[in-house]
Amino acid sequence: MDIKTCSSTLPLYERISRKNVVKNFFEIIIFFLLLPLPVYRIIFLRDHTVDSSYWLLAFLCELWFTFYWVILISTKWNPVEYKTHPDRLLQWVDELPSVDMFVTTADPELEPPIITINTVLSLLAVDYPASKLACYVSDDGCSPIILYSLMEASNFAKLWVPFCKKHNVKLRAPFRYFSSESLPLGHEYSREFQREWKAMKVIWENKRGIADEMPHLVYISREKRPTHPHHYKAGAMNVLARVSGLMTNAPFMLNVDCDMFVNNPKTVLHAMCLLLGPKNEKEVAFCQCPQVFYDGLKDDPFGNQLVVLFEYLAKGVAGIQGPFYSGTGCFHRRKVIYGLSPDDIENNTNGKLAKDHKLLQISFGSSKDFVTAVADAFKGEKTEFAKSLENSLEAANQVAACGYESGTDWGKKVGWIYGSTTEDINTSLIIHRKGWRTVLSWPDPPAFLGCAPTSGPTAMTQQKRWATGLLEILVSKNCPIFFTLFGKLQLRQGLAYLWILCWGLRSIPELCYAALLAYSIITNSPFLPFLPKSQEPAFYIPIALFVIYNLYTLSEYFATGQSIRAWWNNQKMRIVTSMSAWVLGVVSVALKILGISETVFEVTKKDQSTSSSSSNDTDGDAGRFTFDESPIFVPVTTLLLVQLMALAMVVFGMQPRARGGHGSGILDVLCSAWLVLCLWPVLKGLFGKGKYGIPLSTLCKSTALALLFVVWCRRTTMS
Repeated sequence: MDIKTCSSTLPLYERISRKNVVKNFFEIIIFFLLLPLPVYRIIFLRDHTVDSSYWLLAFLCELWFTFYWVILISTKWNPVEYKTHPDRLLQWVDELPSVDMFVTTADPELEPPIITINTVLSLLAVDYPASKLACYVSDDGCSPIILYSLMEASNFAKLWVPFCKKHNVKLRAPFRYFSSESLPLGHEYSREFQREWKAMKVIWENKRGIADEMPHLVYISREKRPTHPHHYKAGAMNVLARVSGLMTNAPFMLNVDCDMFVNNPKTVLHAMCLLLGPKNEKEVAFCQCPQVFYDGLKDDPFGNQLVVLFEYLAKGVAGIQGPFYSGTGCFHRRKVIYGLSPDDIENNTNGKLAKDHKLLQISFGSSKDFVTAVADAFKGEKTEFAKSLENSLEAANQVAACGYESGTDWGKKVGWIYGSTTEDINTSLIIHRKGWRTVLSWPDPPAFLGCAPTSGPTAMTQQKRWATGLLEILVSKNCPIFFTLFGKLQLRQGLAYLWILCWGLRSIPELCYAALLAYSIITNSPFLPFLPKSQEPAFYIPIALFVIYNLYTLSEYFATGQSIRAWWNNQKMRIVTSMSAWVLGVVSVALKILGISETVFEVTKKDQSTSSSSSNDTDGDAGRFTFDESPIFVPVTTLLLVQLMALAMVVFGMQPRARGGHGSGILDVLCSAWLVLCLWPVLKGLFGKGKYGIPLSTLCKSTALALLFVVWCRRTTMS
């Protein structure tokens, strides 16, 4: 009996559907409160003396909000969880498949080597046969510091890995394990353990260890030249796939960012439970673990810990065709990355391709050694680890060369897909289009832990990159609408992709709506009773929508164990991000479409905390929003100034006389005040100093733009 036979008689996992009737009921209620807003525009168009162009803009915005809510509730409607049984795999240790583990880093200043080293050490120490593991580190910055650090870490790993497995250490990233000066609490320890623990903590201070069995560790720094596009992270991942295919050719590949260390030693076993089995090989492409962050600032002041997003959206899409690939913490099936579809496996197309090496060379490149490895992967043949990986170095240098991909299918049909700074979603979309399913692995404790940005500019840079990359996909030939109509992307899965791809695009209707709100107040315009008047029944619809929606979102935060302050911080940052980073993301893509400039992959700065102190907010400045001179803060600062000017006109009676007896209403003023409250971090920046204050150059640009808007609004009242 083998693993596949065993999994059919004794399941390795259970698929559990979670239904929440009350939550679904309120989602429907919110939809029926959103729907009357655009309907109101149409029905009462003739009853108001309005400027039809602005009324139409408001109608389009409200129609967008309604549509976006529909695709959101479709994504969240039937959440699914998976319960895995890794212990059932232990009796088949000899038959467990090999796993190649990839770690990517690009800048030793933004991504300190100590972070990368801890991630590597945690991977080397997972509970999985060492002879079936290999760890590949891609250093896109070609940093001597990274190389030296890895050489030292490999010596330490020869002691660290056996120590972890001997004493069943739970935290296998040394910087977390040794964050305290005392022994870990909660257990009685033998004198032998105490002695070894103390010895290891000296060794962690850079003293050499002794040799012991451990997984292969390979350092890669690919060739780059200005005349050849290197495709950022996607290009690095494809080099890793080729080099690992030559050296170890494991059927599964795990990729993690340099800051995502292993938090659960049985992570690989949990993933294998979901990937192995007679049906899974023909159905499941990858196993995605959620992003969870360590030592997060209390109450999530930057709104980037993504707790609610993964709890509801990730589990929701897991109930359709499967979760998206999120760029890290993902176990890939190698043959899927090489471009195979479920139909190829069902029809044995992979077996036929494996015999035609000339055809494979057209897709995978000229290296005969690598094409042979691809054929082995297609046939599912086990590749024994080479006794000396040095035998593969010449071929590895060939496939890592900057010109190797020229004229091949790499980045188009094979490997990680190019064309977007969010290569993860792009690749995920291509995989789902072929009919593959994907699964979500959420063990307890979480599989991986990483670090979230802890400053305003860093958080905004990350959000801008996401918004840019997602919109690049939406306007490309990989748009999910095409894949739903002409591919095997399920309808609701396509809607889920639309939801995430429109992440940045939704900033435009939100910005327009906010501008219309200010226009209503500044001009005291009869058109912008943009909200219904108090004597009309429709007056109560926006109020009910506001109350129910906020109670609904608040319940999600309570359900995930977060505070009301965390909810409020996330609401604020959602608006700030939309009006800054996402707007700039849309502008970047527009400039790319017009051929004016290309989008750039911006590396996010990684901040490492060595203790849990940050979660207790002991630093008085922890969580304070910071600014720099980036243009990313111009749109949101302009919007804030416009709203403040509009409110000032109300307070000081500077509004013009209403035409036709209809002017801006009380709801307009309340909504404007609420928006200013949501922009509180930026409002504080107007009066802050140093990095906590908005730079003078940004203030000057924003003030000029705000004044231009106000002057334009006033002139429209005179025409």
